[in-house]
Amino acid sequence: MSVKKILFINTETDPYVPSTELSKLGRLVPETIQSNGYEIRTFMPKWGNINERKGQLHEVIRLSGMNIIIDGTDHPLIIKVASIPISRVQVYFIDNDDYFTHRGMERNADGVLFEDNVERAVFYARGVLETVKKLRWMPDVIQCQGWMSSMIPLYIKKAYHEEPCFRDVKVVTSLSKTDLDGVMGKNAKACIAFRDITVESLGQYKDVVGVRDLEKLAIDFSDGIIELTEGLREEIKQYAANAGKNYLSYQGIPFVDAYKAFYDSL
Repeated sequence: MSVKKILFINTETDPYVPSTELSKLGRLVPETIQSNGYEIRTFMPKWGNINERKGQLHEVIRLSGMNIIIDGTDHPLIIKVASIPISRVQVYFIDNDDYFTHRGMERNADGVLFEDNVERAVFYARGVLETVKKLRWMPDVIQCQGWMSSMIPLYIKKAYHEEPCFRDVKVVTSLSKTDLDGVMGKNAKACIAFRDITVESLGQYKDVVGVRDLEKLAIDFSDGIIELTEGLREEIKQYAANAGKNYLSYQGIPFVDAYKAFYDSL
């Protein structure tokens, strides 16, 4: 497979959110891949802690305006865009007043996980995929980073598999170290259900889920797994190893040659 176009679906991207290992990699990996001749697109949520003026975000009216229905409720989709300084990597932001604009990332002001994080991840995933359709851009590989992108592999394989821009795409999940423990979503199956994905078809999965459940769901429907950071939970490393997927162990920096070879092996 000759890979030329890569869609990066990130949870965090520096410099728009506080600097972490994950946000730094959310910027470094797309920048490096782009500088090596690939055509890329990058997405992240428009978290409530993002300074729109400082980041020079602006709404893209032609991409905004649709509603995404989750468990019977309509949620308006807003698309914003900005460019990372120096590299000029363009970042598309998925926004919604209820899920992102007025809220933090995974935790509230008291440090407690939002119990609708799964619903937020569903909105994010479907918002990204609908936006890519509007862009009429056909990626060869979709690379997912962080818990917010965990629904992407399932939707690509079971709900968007007949869409022309996703029909032949390969999906890669980048696993990273995380300290998130606790409930990330209740009534998860009803929130996830869409098109060919029914509550019944999700029978093997839990209805009250945590981060490890989301990681396992992503692994199950991915074509490849990348160990993005050191320090993965042993349970997740073992689950990924037993899944029989293409697996790239942690590379450190530089990583580009290993990533390029991995993409072409899918």
